[in-house]
Amino acid sequence: MNGPARRRAEAGPFAQARHLLRCGLRRVRDPTIGTTGAAAVIKYIGSKRALVPWILSTVAEVGRVAPVRRVGDLFSGSARVAHAFKAAGFEVVANDLMTYGHVLATALVAADARHYSEDALRGLLADLNRLTGRDGWFSALYAEEARFFHPKNARRIQAVRDAIPDVCGSDDQLRAILLTSLMLAADRVDSTTGVQMAYLKRWAPRALGDLNLSVPPLLAGPGWSLQGEAQAAAEAVEVDLVYLDPPYNQHSYLGNYHLWETLVLWDCPPTYGVARKRLDCRTRKSAFNHKGSAPQALRSLVAALRADHVVVSFSNEGYLTAADIEDCLGDGRFVVRLQREHPRYIGSRIGIYSPGGVKVGSVSHTRNVEYLFVATRRRPVYDALSHAAPAAGYHPRPVPGV
Repeated sequence: MNGPARRRAEAGPFAQARHLLRCGLRRVRDPTIGTTGAAAVIKYIGSKRALVPWILSTVAEVGRVAPVRRVGDLFSGSARVAHAFKAAGFEVVANDLMTYGHVLATALVAADARHYSEDALRGLLADLNRLTGRDGWFSALYAEEARFFHPKNARRIQAVRDAIPDVCGSDDQLRAILLTSLMLAADRVDSTTGVQMAYLKRWAPRALGDLNLSVPPLLAGPGWSLQGEAQAAAEAVEVDLVYLDPPYNQHSYLGNYHLWETLVLWDCPPTYGVARKRLDCRTRKSAFNHKGSAPQALRSLVAALRADHVVVSFSNEGYLTAADIEDCLGDGRFVVRLQREHPRYIGSRIGIYSPGGVKVGSVSHTRNVEYLFVATRRRPVYDALSHAAPAAGYHPRPVPGV
């Protein structure tokens, strides 16, 4: 071993992989990966996993009439849809209010796979996977006081998360990539039905597996990740088309996924309740989480958009009705509504149980209606969508001077 190599080996377990990243030794993954929108992301209510092809095909129909190059996703959440847009060749600006959402979008949308050697990332993650688990505040909260993770995995999460700042240094995108890998790994061994409002009474079979970090599905090309209120992002970002998937009801995404916010912030927050939710779950609410303020919140957001085309995803289980959304979108735009039936989230099919594990109620329905609303300033786009899917409902809004 020569002198420089020896010094790198002696500098710590992550030094050789960091050296590969600095030297720019790049083996980019196949750029076609993810083009179907099927990339692995965290379990996420409203993630649109099954609806991504429908969303992409609708945007493609818009693009056949009016050029669409840059797309904004202002409630990016798990980044599934924003990642699919980037994989389809669009320049994507992703925004989310949650810190974990911003981290996911930084890795899956903003990071350019050409700038990160896959071999080097595998090396870093292999070193993290070899760390011995350790007791700490996270493992105590979420494996003992609450049972979201088996103790062996909670201790390993503790060790890995403690190590990440030293591994990534000042590289914010590398930090996001490693945190995304950790979130994906933890998601594969959790003991929930997919939301973190509660954990299962008995360990889920997957919770007994071993935490294993792997390289997230990075994509080549530019992208941008913002963190803030959707209204502020709408006022700041100019794109060709905006995709909106706002909260539907009173359940906040922070409350549903408080563990990911805590894992990313690593702030040992004050908690409450059996699920040990962050105390700020009680105060960090969106206007879309309140029935009285949701219509005006959407109307104000749409008015602020700097885009010719808007695609809104919603369901018939939200605070806003289809007519409400059409009214919010229809000021100066032509509006098309598409809809299809879809199975409800898995929790609705499991049933309703008491804290003691006794089934106490029945589920009213297991399917809902998913909507896609397309609002455009271009009449030819409206006409093209009308001809592309004649069985759907269409609701034009007159545009002055057209």
